[in-house]
Amino acid sequence: MAKELKIWMNGRLVSQAEAVLPVNSAAVFYATNVFEGLRAYWNEADGELYCFRLAEHFARFRESMKMMRFTVPYSDMDVYEAVREVLRGNEIREDVHMHLVAYVSAPGLDSTGPTGLYINPRRRGRITEGDGLRCCITSWQRTHDNAIPIRLKCGANYQNGRLATLQAKADGYDAPIFLNQQGTVAEGSGATFFMVRRGQLVTPPITSDILESITRTTLIDAVAPALGMDVVERDIARTELYVADEAFFCGSGWEIMPITAIDGIPLGGGRVGPLTRRVCDLYFDVVRGERPGHEAWLTEV
Repeated sequence: MAKELKIWMNGRLVSQAEAVLPVNSAAVFYATNVFEGLRAYWNEADGELYCFRLAEHFARFRESMKMMRFTVPYSDMDVYEAVREVLRGNEIREDVHMHLVAYVSAPGLDSTGPTGLYINPRRRGRITEGDGLRCCITSWQRTHDNAIPIRLKCGANYQNGRLATLQAKADGYDAPIFLNQQGTVAEGSGATFFMVRRGQLVTPPITSDILESITRTTLIDAVAPALGMDVVERDIARTELYVADEAFFCGSGWEIMPITAIDGIPLGGGRVGPLTRRVCDLYFDVVRGERPGHEAWLTEV
């Protein structure tokens, strides 16, 4: 049985049972928090654990806090050292997913302090080789930028995805795909969306009420060029999904997650497509430090 991973909370590693918040805190009662999903990858050949694109995650973390009008008493270097303490203190020698969370511990809807910070490491499984997700277009609409902007990575935002996911599973699907207020494709629940159509790799633009995803940027800037392709960023109509050759979700937590059917309609041959497999292989080469040219994105711990 795998040992329990300890959580870094406000300056020290504690057991999961000790990592608690007051029931009346804004974080618990009103979901006044922001977070990032961080990934660290074990490179067996180097004997090193590499965190992927920490600087970009920290920058988005600060932007989310700015929109939520609170901050934490830790610099980026403090947070980096906390990540190191999590990984070294837990003696991690495997791929790991971490939630970096800033929260308001005082009661009250309008509270902005005092604040706290924790880093929760967890083991997260991957999709079985050859499998893919059976998705549906959810009847729940993606929240709009003038309601709760999706670029704000906060816990409250994820209730939109939770409702859609519960409905999708109740209806016999694995995961939902959202449309935005304009009726075009937005993203999945906590994951951005790509499709392959007529030889092009296509994804919705940032203005389609999607997260400014770091994984999405990685695919556009590093993976697609390695495949000799450009990514087309444009609006995607719902019906285009039914005639796509391939599709997949991506994100720090999801990594690359193939989609094999939408609303019961198989994509391609109803199996994980060849381009999706290549995207997945190249992505893991990049994040593990096995592909030259992207060393600046890796932080040794």
